[in-house]
Amino acid sequence: MRRDIALPAPPPAERHDWHTIKRLFPYLWQWRGRVLFALACLIGAKLANVSVPLVFKDIVDGFAPADPAKAILIAPLALIAAYGALRFGVSLFTELRELLFTRVTQRAVRTIALQVFEHLHALSLRFHLERQTGGLTRDIERGTRAIGTLISYTIFSVLPTIVEVALVLGILAARYEPSFVLIASGTLAVYITYTILLSNWRVHLRREVNELDSAANTRAIDSLLNYETVKYFNNEGWEKARYDQQMQKWENAQIRSQYSLSWLNLGQAGIIAVGVSLMMWRAAVGVANGTMTVGDIVLVNAFLIQLYIPLNFLGVLYREIRQSLTDIERMFALLGQNKEIQDAPDARPLEAGPCAVRFENVSFAYEARRPILHDVSFEIPAGRTLAVVGHSGSGKSTLARLLFRFYDVNGGAIRINGQDIRQLTQASLRARIGIVPQDTVLFNDTLKYNIRYGRPDASFEEVQEAARAAHLAEFIERLPDGYDTRVGERGLKLSGGEKQRVAIARTLLKNPPILIFDEATSALDSKTEKAIQAELEQAAIGRTALIIAHRLSTVMSADEILVLDGGKVVERGTHRALLERDGAYAHMWALQQQENDPPPGYVQ
Repeated sequence: MRRDIALPAPPPAERHDWHTIKRLFPYLWQWRGRVLFALACLIGAKLANVSVPLVFKDIVDGFAPADPAKAILIAPLALIAAYGALRFGVSLFTELRELLFTRVTQRAVRTIALQVFEHLHALSLRFHLERQTGGLTRDIERGTRAIGTLISYTIFSVLPTIVEVALVLGILAARYEPSFVLIASGTLAVYITYTILLSNWRVHLRREVNELDSAANTRAIDSLLNYETVKYFNNEGWEKARYDQQMQKWENAQIRSQYSLSWLNLGQAGIIAVGVSLMMWRAAVGVANGTMTVGDIVLVNAFLIQLYIPLNFLGVLYREIRQSLTDIERMFALLGQNKEIQDAPDARPLEAGPCAVRFENVSFAYEARRPILHDVSFEIPAGRTLAVVGHSGSGKSTLARLLFRFYDVNGGAIRINGQDIRQLTQASLRARIGIVPQDTVLFNDTLKYNIRYGRPDASFEEVQEAARAAHLAEFIERLPDGYDTRVGERGLKLSGGEKQRVAIARTLLKNPPILIFDEATSALDSKTEKAIQAELEQAAIGRTALIIAHRLSTVMSADEILVLDGGKVVERGTHRALLERDGAYAHMWALQQQENDPPPGYVQ
């Protein structure tokens, strides 16, 4: 065996095992009745299990007389019946314990998974822009699975073993000379010490394996999500090499982990072999001296089997428990992620009705070194439409994110009906706002589901009406499965324009008092854009609308137009007034008109 595989023990990593256990305990204690009854069944199973060798000893000693005909009188049928009943009792109590604890375990897993899921949705957009989806989902998956593993191993394996060891040592101390207890307890102490030391040394190897596993999974998911990009650039070989590079690191870590596991198993086997040999030697001497019967040596041997068979798995149990605690700790760390955006303690809901929006000297930066908005002020009266135009990177889409309160402003305030949105509940604020984003991402479900997502309780007739308003109904009716057509992951089975019309339909279905169109028609052809533009203008009537646009032709009818440049408002006014000013807006308009005009000599 190669000796160069073994690595020196690393400095111990900071762990919070007891903190993790304390956080997990309340989820189990909610079912304290079941827990206590299950523990009673556990003790009952171990009492029955320890009693089996005692009855078996009496049966064996009953056959000791020279005349076998008398054996049946000395070893009555009652003992044999008791032996069978105890064997059945072990299984009965064990299964009862399993049945009682199943609901406790699964409910704990379900509750914690639900809390993590809810918490992740409550975290800020900043967290989700920086996350790695593959590693995150793997952490949640391993964490929920680890709860069941931890409970199974601690309650169903470690605790029963402790109870059984205590009972066996007590019986040995009461019945036989002290050397039996000394040998048994000494073997146990050496075995447990060796197992803990080696397992602690192996923890960093298992952690490395898991981290490399998460990294490989993240890389694979990222590549698959960008399948089309990979194909566009013919980079399948490059992606395969990158994935294999990560998997090679994982493979090497797994091999190191297996080598250390083999050393652990060999050491455990050696310690058990020495302990068993010493115990059987003392029992054999006792039989030879006449101080012990044949039944006693059978009893000692049975106790040894009961003690050491569970101990064979102690290394596995200890490793899995430590690993489960690590996985649960990583999942609880997600629950510990602070919510950047939270409701104020005295937050109140936004009342129903028309909404007026006002930005007051708003300044904002995603990072302190890169400010986006500088002292931006404007007002959208209830039922009016305001458009924001400007070059890419001028901060147009940031206005929508701030109004949705995905981020809080660094300076100034955003008010709806005079109320600072930081004093409103996020749920009521977002319920009053509908958005058609520039980049529409759909759920991997049906067209009907994705449209109805705007208002999950809407009827099918209302879904169809929203689809017609978004000029989507004719397209859907031509599909073989109609509204039950699945759109694929992120809506990849649809074209950009089709996805955009789904987004428009579900926003119209939501029917909010505030509408945001963030480049809502950017993915549409000119004919469809004109048709939908009329529908959007119709939908905006009576609502407060914020239009973020690059194509100036889509904002001509707005009540007011703002021109952003470098995060500042450089011009404002109606379409006609801005053209007459002959400033930045007029320049952009002239450029776009040139783009739309056919080149000289072009013949249609």
